[in-house]
Amino acid sequence: MNDIDAWVWWLVGAAALGIPLVITAMPEFGMFAVGALVAAGAAGLGFGVVVQVLTFVVISVALIAVVRPIATRHSTQRPQLRTGIDALKGKQALVLERVDSSGGRIKLAGEVWSARSLDTDRAYEVGQEVDVVEIEGATAIVI
Repeated sequence: MNDIDAWVWWLVGAAALGIPLVITAMPEFGMFAVGALVAAGAAGLGFGVVVQVLTFVVISVALIAVVRPIATRHSTQRPQLRTGIDALKGKQALVLERVDSSGGRIKLAGEVWSARSLDTDRAYEVGQEVDVVEIEGATAIVI
């Protein structure tokens, strides 16, 4: 055991920590593996065992303290790409048939949709542009 330098043991430890990272997909193992790599660097530079262990602990804990909250925040955010009817909300449409509170037709995203106005006292004439505020079933609610 004395024939193998300490930095080699740290590299073996880093590789060993990389295996559960791949198997379990737990990023904490990767952070520990990076700590082991930095400790291997400290061993390669000739620092003692105490400095190597402290380097491993400090780097690993720092990565967990900094990277993990960022990763958690990104995993809980809604995706920025809206699809389906959510993507149609806020779009502009062209009135094809008079739209009032009882109905009408618009051209929205290249398709003809039934529509009605959000405001019961408001009507939109052919050729006007309207904004889609909601989709209820197959009917666009416009203002």
